[in-house]
Amino acid sequence: MALDRKIAYINLTTGDVEVKSIPLDVRRKFIGGRGLDAYLLLNHSKKGCDPLGPANPLIVSGGILTATCASATARTHIMAKSPLTGLLGSANMGGFFAPEMAWAGFHHLVIKGKAKNPIYLFIKNGTIEIRDAENIWGKTTTDTQWAIQDELNDKEVKSLVIGPAGENLVAFANVMTGIKNAGGRTGMGAVMGSKNLKAIACRGTMDINIAHPVEALEYNKRFIDQITSAKVNRTQGTLGTPMIWGATNSWGGVRTRNFQYNQCEYADDIEPEAIDEICEETMGPYHMAGCFGCQVHCRAQYRIPSGPLKGTYDEGPEYTSQGAFGGEPDTPRAETVLVGNHLVDQYGMDNLEVGSLISWAMELYEEGIITSKETDGLDLRFGNDEAVLEMVERICYRKGKVADTLANGGIQASKIFGKNSFDYLIQVKGMSNLHSDERATPALALNVATSSRGSDHLRSRPAIDLYHLPEKVLHKIYGNPVPYKGKLSSEHTEYVGKAWQVFWQENCYMGVDCLGICKYHTTFLGATLPNFEDWPKVLYYNTGLEFTPTEIWDISERCNMLERLFNIREGLTRDDLEKGDMLNHRYFDEPCRRGAPDVVGTMIDKKKFIKMIDEFYEHKGLDKKGNPKPETLKRLEIENEPSHML
Repeated sequence: MALDRKIAYINLTTGDVEVKSIPLDVRRKFIGGRGLDAYLLLNHSKKGCDPLGPANPLIVSGGILTATCASATARTHIMAKSPLTGLLGSANMGGFFAPEMAWAGFHHLVIKGKAKNPIYLFIKNGTIEIRDAENIWGKTTTDTQWAIQDELNDKEVKSLVIGPAGENLVAFANVMTGIKNAGGRTGMGAVMGSKNLKAIACRGTMDINIAHPVEALEYNKRFIDQITSAKVNRTQGTLGTPMIWGATNSWGGVRTRNFQYNQCEYADDIEPEAIDEICEETMGPYHMAGCFGCQVHCRAQYRIPSGPLKGTYDEGPEYTSQGAFGGEPDTPRAETVLVGNHLVDQYGMDNLEVGSLISWAMELYEEGIITSKETDGLDLRFGNDEAVLEMVERICYRKGKVADTLANGGIQASKIFGKNSFDYLIQVKGMSNLHSDERATPALALNVATSSRGSDHLRSRPAIDLYHLPEKVLHKIYGNPVPYKGKLSSEHTEYVGKAWQVFWQENCYMGVDCLGICKYHTTFLGATLPNFEDWPKVLYYNTGLEFTPTEIWDISERCNMLERLFNIREGLTRDDLEKGDMLNHRYFDEPCRRGAPDVVGTMIDKKKFIKMIDEFYEHKGLDKKGNPKPETLKRLEIENEPSHML
């Protein structure tokens, strides 16, 4: 059955491989996926370990439902200590890799050490082989995957790979599978590169026995109907995630020119309908694709329509690329966005981090903090499309002083640039913000500040807070599976009750990541999508494990606390601007200048925001400094961590 999937401990220094079963008591405590990864990282790393050193474990996993009869169980999770932040490193991506790894017999890999020369791992039906990768070192992410398939003479091999950015130890290098599936945040590609690990290739033909297959399939039909009937998913199936840009930019919820404005003007060329037209013109009417087991099909396919790379195939762009290469640097041209998206896909870099850092550098350039001398003559003013794309390549290959400095991440770069450059850096815990602007949305601002891996829209974001849902509906959502009697507000500009919403979403997203399900299939952008009340039957029919909704909530809360424990061990403190739960001062000092009437003039009230953090800590069982109370650890049964059960 699905619970037969194993964990493998791989030492790249010695070549030793140890395969173990995952005990049921461990499953019941952490389920799998990201939750179990958090346990493994805390237990297999030491305080203060070098993120790019051989002792930093790289953990790769699929969720407990991966490759079963459950819908959209395609997510791959990667975890290690982050070379970008020095705190929790965590990345999640879709595609087909995690199911292939499950069919090959494994749910979790713990990779330690460092290979003497470039290597890749080949996993097939319970066996793990370390193979030479000298001939693929230096290749782009796509070429690497094709080369591995050719070498193994099997086009069904699925690989998790790094590109040149990972090899060059860019602190925000990502891992990739397929053309565009990116585990982008926190620099997990750099960790792979530091280990001389170019790729993990999987080929599996092992059966996964489903506990109750008929019931699993029947119940999944209900899930499919529920998921595909949601308007947000129907729209994504037509326009992809760029549809989010259309809503947020018109309202005034995206940042442009770094953080000077909250709306990108004259952006018709990168509106979702414009991107969709290019996709249809270059790929035909049926240009939307999906991940394993997914019915939404939110991934567009396109060919670059013009310029030097005309005709080049790629997938996307996602909402994040519209912001990274269009909104933030104020270059809202389709070709720039599509080419930028293609470059980061091939180089293996996080598009959010790249776009934010380039835009930050542009503001520093216009402020005179860095000059053309440091940029080797490159004109880094806002609106310069050529400069944006040139900087993407320079950062990947560490060409020139500014690019090489940026490749180490914003915190380190600010120390080198000096002056007051740090004041302009829009980050939390060392990770740059998404291109969204949360000054008009206190709940989303709290989510950004308190997320475990740094500024993040996928850790605890109550996106439905923007829908003005009636308070009665909000209580129905946020009052299960544990009761909440406090006040909730339909107004996104309010502060009351938002701490609970962020806490609830934090647990919801951890639950999803433990199961291995896509967030678009839960209460993220859609208020009617499955969550805690629906998951027990999915788990039971597929795995035979019985959980109540409350038990899944408790597991999610436990796993989130493990991530907090790791961060505290590595230096997290509440108010620290580099390693804390605090926003850049511009959120509190500079009001929004564009957008809808309820956006213009807004900024975060710092006193109310600090009170929200207090409330959030109280919900989590933390003290005023953000440390877990002893009774909280005891309640969550993690007072003795690290426990080394696995």
